[in-house]
Amino acid sequence: MAEIRALFWDVGGVLLTNAWDHDERDHAVEHFHLDKAELETHHKELVPLFEEGRLSLDEYLDHAVFYQPRDFKPEDFKRLMFSLSQPESAALEIARSLSGKYQMSTINNESRELNLYRIQTFSLDDCFDVFVSSCFVGIRKPEEGIYRLALDLTQQAPENCCFIDDRLVNIEAATKVGMQTVLMRDPAQLRRDLQALGVKLLVET
Repeated sequence: MAEIRALFWDVGGVLLTNAWDHDERDHAVEHFHLDKAELETHHKELVPLFEEGRLSLDEYLDHAVFYQPRDFKPEDFKRLMFSLSQPESAALEIARSLSGKYQMSTINNESRELNLYRIQTFSLDDCFDVFVSSCFVGIRKPEEGIYRLALDLTQQAPENCCFIDDRLVNIEAATKVGMQTVLMRDPAQLRRDLQALGVKLLVET
């Protein structure tokens, strides 16, 4: 087994709660008394542009929510969206314990405003060297191009890299480009699987 020199982490569902996934949208539907089917229809149409950085948060909300008069303001909606981001403390502690020992990067699908908010709020820039976020690079997982770009940006051989994600489809795509992988289910399992790959962990969870 090749030595692991670089770790690539998904953010939503691994290090933090998801930014704007099904549960978060369901919460907004309930809080603002929206029509769930309508929001989901608009979201499905907009999400590629939104997560690839070609649609701003304001533009997304104009089309997904504020296409008709509402009794709340865009700022109210954005405040709720941001508030739904919370740390997954145990996994984040594992990542922080490895910072400085391995080259640390993210590969994640997120819209620009939410991504920047999450980087700043949870001080992810203290832990990670490179953010290969879909909104920055214009490619989303599970497209193979985003993994190949991550390898180019970090100048790492795929066999010396481990990619951590909570979704099998993204893990399978990373495997295709030659990366070693861990499918995240819970922090204890994450720790065991990283240790099995030879990653040196010091912090107990």
